[in-house]
Amino acid sequence: MATLDQLAKQVDPGQLRTEEQASKFTLMTPQQLYELWERQPWSAYEVDLTKDREDWAALSPEDKDSMIWSLSTFFIGEERVTTQFSGLVMAYDDMHEESFLTTQQVDEARHTQFFDRYYREVIQIDGDDFESRLTRVREELNDAFTRLFDEELVEAGRRLIANPRDVEAKVDFVTTYHMVIEGTLALTGQWSITEYMENNGIFPGFVEGFGKIARDEHRHVAYGTWFLQKTAGQDPALAARMQAKLQELLPIAAGVLVPPGADPFGEWELLGYTSEQINGFAFKSLSRRLKTIGVPLFAEQPIAEQTAEQSVPVA
Repeated sequence: MATLDQLAKQVDPGQLRTEEQASKFTLMTPQQLYELWERQPWSAYEVDLTKDREDWAALSPEDKDSMIWSLSTFFIGEERVTTQFSGLVMAYDDMHEESFLTTQQVDEARHTQFFDRYYREVIQIDGDDFESRLTRVREELNDAFTRLFDEELVEAGRRLIANPRDVEAKVDFVTTYHMVIEGTLALTGQWSITEYMENNGIFPGFVEGFGKIARDEHRHVAYGTWFLQKTAGQDPALAARMQAKLQELLPIAAGVLVPPGADPFGEWELLGYTSEQINGFAFKSLSRRLKTIGVPLFAEQPIAEQTAEQSVPVA
């Protein structure tokens, strides 16, 4: 059976080793991604959290606070993307795309259920119901998160709902959602948190669940890469629009995973990883996807030069 990394490489060019591989990568179509979704089912309520509860009880109060903060962006983030996805489902171009997009909204709802269960059964955060737990966890978020998820994502969704046939609005939404939020921010955070837990032999239930969430999101990002290749990759005006949206949002995304009290423009650490390591992982993954799409981050500049400069930080 293929590992998570192997499956990711089959669908998401962001996990490829070189840009040459990315430039030659053949993306799955929405129909193929739908068929893959059917072969990768899982339940948020079948993951065994017994050892996780023991590991949580053994943490110091300081480490518990750090854990709550580290996971807060994912819990609220999954809730946000679940509620803001309907506009893209409405913007489908054929039945194959519609079928896949509906699976993604189901995935996001399942991810939200997994995090709510984890906060309820393992972290045991205050709150008698889902909404009260969301309200409590929101206290951990910073201004960058609010700007990206509550303003930029919401506005992109509103534009699509207002006119699902607006291809410019669809490019904006997919760039915001699939390239920045999922592809650059979420998968980078998943890599660092999962690797930290695996290396320390803690929270195996979370590692299992988060691994399945990452598998889903590599599939989602593969769709976004496919769509942008077919649109921005073929139309200079849409390419320029995609570049402008990336350049606008990446600096905002850079602040989302910055720990409390750390300078977002300086050096910081998260779970033993330096800001340079985290930014490097995110930028490499983004550059591979852009190479497959055929649109560099900056106009008239090869992606290879951008990678060397890393002039736009990402979290």
